[in-house]
This record gives sequence, structure tokens and C-alpha cells, in this order.
Amino acid sequence: MAEIALALEQALERRRMQGEAGRTTLRLLACGAGWRVADVVCTSGPQDHPFEERHECYTIAIVLAGSFQYRSETGDALMTTGSLMLGSPGQCFECGHEHAEGDRCVSFWYEPDYFERLVSDLGGRHRTHLGTPRIPPLRVLAPVVAQAAASVIGTGDVSWNELGVKLAVRAVTAAVGLPTPYRAPADAEARVTRVVRRIDRCPDAPFTLDRMSRDAGVSPYHFLRTFQRLTGVTPHQYILRARLREAALGLASREDTILDIALQCGFGDVSNFNRAFRAEFGLSPRAYRLRAR
Repeated sequence: MAEIALALEQALERRRMQGEAGRTTLRLLACGAGWRVADVVCTSGPQDHPFEERHECYTIAIVLAGSFQYRSETGDALMTTGSLMLGSPGQCFECGHEHAEGDRCVSFWYEPDYFERLVSDLGGRHRTHLGTPRIPPLRVLAPVVAQAAASVIGTGDVSWNELGVKLAVRAVTAAVGLPTPYRAPADAEARVTRVVRRIDRCPDAPFTLDRMSRDAGVSPYHFLRTFQRLTGVTPHQYILRARLREAALGLASREDTILDIALQCGFGDVSNFNRAFRAEFGLSPRAYRLRAR
């Protein structure tokens, strides 16, 4: 994910050099009857005040880099890499960057009739109203997130229409029964954001619970509890998924051997890497590389 984060850093650096306020820029990637998808880069930071917006369509945004605070009628949530931001037509919301600058997302927008038809095909207990503001970086989302990341930088060969359908189905299914995101004090949210940003910058670093809790300035127990409540996953799960996303992007875009990619992404043992990768993506690294190409 380094290439995706680099584009965000370059946009932030241009904003700093020009002395401009933070802003959001959209690059349309594809569109069709009832849907569209865009690469969205936001360069806002703590110096910029959030403002109220309104979702015009059903919205599912995959966070590919950075983090931000998302406040909507369905609750408040810390958005981190690999998570999904959800919105329904007519909902008011705010996106803030009180603790760190910038984010980059792939955002899908679905017209109501199109989205509601997708959900009706699922049947059962699934609802069109997205009753939670966020889905954490869960395993069920990993293949879709990796495909979107590869395609947004031009190394993946994917139908955005098909990906949008998969994303909608998995998001609606995963949203069932999710607890309301935890609304933490600002200082706790700032500590977790700092650690999350460090993991995203260098997922192959030797992170330990003791080290992360020291960086956050709290006890290991308090850090573990707060991190999981804010991000929706444990620190170990977050680090593992960051490394596996990086590996998936490497397999799709680089000629390095599988062993080299495993080592570059922080895995000390290729057999452990193979097991973790298959569990996350449902394919061996070799099979994933062949399919991605």
C-alpha cells in the first residue's frame, strides 16, 4: 500500500508548500447505470474545520490510506485503512481530521433503486438502511479491499462494476449485528490514531503490545481495550491485515519472489505467511498472483 500512501503524501506536501486549506479531490474511475466509483483524496488536517454534508446516494467508501473521524446519524467512528465508511441517502455527516492529516478512499455511490435491488436479491434479514457508520477491516472484506487497491494504482485488472456489486453484498452482509462503534475521549482517539498511522507507514516493523502501549502512553491492558473498541479489531489483527494487504499488492504488481515479498512485509517464516495469506484471501500466494495477473 506504500504507493497509495505516497500519492497522499505528495498531495499533502503540495498543500503545505502552497499554504492552502485542506480540500477533497475526486478522480472518476468508472460509472454505469445506477453506480459510479471515484478515487478520493482529502488533504484536510487538524487546522481545517469539518463541515456538515449529506449523502445523496448509498455510499460505501474503502479507506486505502490515512484515517479520519466520521460522524453520522448512525454514530461516530474512527476510520482506518481497510475499513468501510457507510452512508444512506439523506443522512447528514461530517468527516474530520483532528488527529492527523489526510486520507485516500475508493468511494462507490449507488442510486437507491440499484442498491435496493442488490439487497433484495440477498433476501432474509438484510436491510437497505445501513444502520452502522463503519465496518472494521474484517477478513471478509480483505479480497475486495486488495482488488480496489491494486486497480486504483493501475496494477489490477478488475471490472469496477463487478467489484461494486461484490462490495455492496459483503458490506450489507457484514453490517448485520455489528455493535455501535465506541465513542472514545479525544485523547484516547488521538493516541490510537498515532499508533495506527505508524503501523500503516511501516507495517513490517517489529510492533509489540508493550511497544505500542508505551507509544500511546497507557498500560497494555488499557491500550488493547481502547484500540479494539475504536478500530473494531485487535492490534495484532490490524498489523496482520496491513502486512497481508501490502503482500497482496506486491504479488499483483512486482516480480519479487514470494519469499522476498513475505520478508519485505514483516513475515519471518514463509510457511506462516502462506497460511495467513490463504486464510485471509482464500488462495495461496502463488494462486493469488496468477489470478491477479
